[in-house]
Amino acid sequence: MSRHDRWGRIGVWSAAWTEAQRSGDEVMTGEFADAAAELDELGYGTLWLGGGPAVTYARPLLQTTSRMTVATGILSIWQHEAAEVAAQRAELEREFPGRFVLGLGVSHSRLAKDYAHPYSAMTEYLSALDSAADPVPVRDRVLAALGPRMLALARDRAAGAHPYLVTPEHTAQAREILGADAVLAPEFKAVLDTDPARARAAARGHLDLYLQLPNYTSNLLRLGFTEDDFREGGSDRLLDAVFAMGDETAIARRAAAYLDAGADHLAVQVVTGEPGLPREQWRRLAAALPLEA
Repeated sequence: MSRHDRWGRIGVWSAAWTEAQRSGDEVMTGEFADAAAELDELGYGTLWLGGGPAVTYARPLLQTTSRMTVATGILSIWQHEAAEVAAQRAELEREFPGRFVLGLGVSHSRLAKDYAHPYSAMTEYLSALDSAADPVPVRDRVLAALGPRMLALARDRAAGAHPYLVTPEHTAQAREILGADAVLAPEFKAVLDTDPARARAAARGHLDLYLQLPNYTSNLLRLGFTEDDFREGGSDRLLDAVFAMGDETAIARRAAAYLDAGADHLAVQVVTGEPGLPREQWRRLAAALPLEA
């Protein structure tokens, strides 16, 4: 199995299932189950559980679908013990062979208690996964890597990288560090709306939280943005760089820029500015994006 066979070219990134399970909602029935099954049928390759989910949150999605890979995007290393994570992943592997990938990240200082020395903490966490009673194979884990050191770690000690809030330029830089063999699966923000003012409003509402997190802003500064780009929900220049906005053709054109820059897989996060599952948008994008590797 090639990495494209496992991931597919295009996946869906959504925190909806994570939020539902945290609130105690049942995700095996009703709209959530129907939506997951439809994504599977539409041909999306991977369903990314956004919002720092636990490994166990993947089980309902694996049960509801028959083909898709399910991945955590991402699991915070500060909130989950490595041995427990390894044991839970092993259970999923026995039940659903080859269909779960562990996405790991160091999260952010304002979101994680006892946050310190993130690079060293990640290397120690990976070593703990390696030495667990049920080790997590390198091929079954990816890192939410942004900077050069973490990208190199993703190359050397994981299957690859799942960067969040990045540009095609970052994708090209990441591919150079990762080399030809590691998986590069960036998150990709899409606003499927042809009204520019409404699309920008939705994008700014979504981006505001992330611009308060130094891991993201530091990466954007490395890419040539300035502090002025982070004000009031983001400058137009920043929005145009990190969002695809417009109709299906515009979204597909922007997706091609990431793929041409070296991405193997895009984890598409549809941004609407409204609650609920964006099922109509997922359907429209399935017809427009290159789901087949």
